[in-house]
Amino acid sequence: MLKKVRLTNIQNRQKSEVLVDTLSDDRALLGAGQMSNELAEINSISGLDEMVQRLFLPGPSMSDRVGFFNGLAKCFERNIPTIKSFQLQVNRVRSPRYRGAIADICGDLQSGDRISDAMAKSSDIFTPDMIALIRAGEEAGQLPVVLRRVGNSQKKALTIMRKLQAGMIYPAIVLVIGVAVIITMSFTLIPAMVKLYSSLGSKLPFATTVLMKLSDTLIKYPWTAVIPFVGLFFLFKRWGKIMAVPSVQRFMIGIPVVGDIIRKSAAATSFRCLALLVDANVRLKTALEITSESAQHVFYREFFSRVNHHLSVGRSMAESFLLESHWLGSDGRTICGVMELAGETGSGAEPLNEIADDYEEELDLMASQIDKLIEPVTILVLGTLVGFLIYAIYSPIFSLGDALLTRK
Repeated sequence: MLKKVRLTNIQNRQKSEVLVDTLSDDRALLGAGQMSNELAEINSISGLDEMVQRLFLPGPSMSDRVGFFNGLAKCFERNIPTIKSFQLQVNRVRSPRYRGAIADICGDLQSGDRISDAMAKSSDIFTPDMIALIRAGEEAGQLPVVLRRVGNSQKKALTIMRKLQAGMIYPAIVLVIGVAVIITMSFTLIPAMVKLYSSLGSKLPFATTVLMKLSDTLIKYPWTAVIPFVGLFFLFKRWGKIMAVPSVQRFMIGIPVVGDIIRKSAAATSFRCLALLVDANVRLKTALEITSESAQHVFYREFFSRVNHHLSVGRSMAESFLLESHWLGSDGRTICGVMELAGETGSGAEPLNEIADDYEEELDLMASQIDKLIEPVTILVLGTLVGFLIYAIYSPIFSLGDALLTRK
């Protein structure tokens, strides 16, 4: 349930509103970050109002995650009490869900729960690999170190993700403008075409017929013009959930350029996760299980699951990687070489960190050139759209003379 907390500073009467996703008013106050010199008024948001609010609210983001873990690590390194350390993070995050999760964790800690158990209850924002790392840090007495490693790893991923998002702005704008142009023409130019071509009674090309039917639909039902933009809004907002569907992941990884970015991003995250788990002294079998469950892409979930199976029947890590290297694409044999060297030298998490570093460097380079990499795809889409419009509009004109002569 969403709670709207209105805070009023008793000194300057300045007011601010904070939304917290939690069930109780006490935890809403905690999640709002109420100061000692502020008065609070709490209102519950439910029903249709809550549904509308959730459509436009910022969801749990990687930026929130980076701020949360780095801030928590800093507090633990300075020996600030555990509950106070979590309380200090509420103003470092933006999403109501994160604020509510922090408030819930503080409440569970006050009831005597361990940190890992309290965080595990918010499984939608704290993944299994994070919980395993935190549990290992608790048991080894190295929780500040683990939190710092998680924070730094997420910060690297966030930097690369922001570059990728910045490079995708241009294709997104082209897509929106293309839809807007088609809708505008459907209300202006195409109705005039319909009158002309209908009066001739000649057979029209398929593209022209499609365009005329689209125009007719938009004129009869003007509200349908909003549907494409609503669809694009939900596409961008739900992009993460759409990309989590296995069939979509298999399709996207086969697209030139885009597929390479997706593969390297998923590989960098997965190998970094496995390296952190191994470095935190989590058993290799458990570490592979957690890495498989938390992998972003279905290929890497399958890869680490199969590697784990091979290890359980007595094969070495290098042999297991080699047997399943086809899941890793063109980098498969290179990674197998690294793991073979690691097996001979007795290295632990070092080769896994090396693989993750290599992927992150490649991804960082691709992210800095994303506009150049995506440009051919954008030009292809734009050219197809423009070509369709030109053909649909001008193709009947070329046969206009024949139609007029036939009427005579």
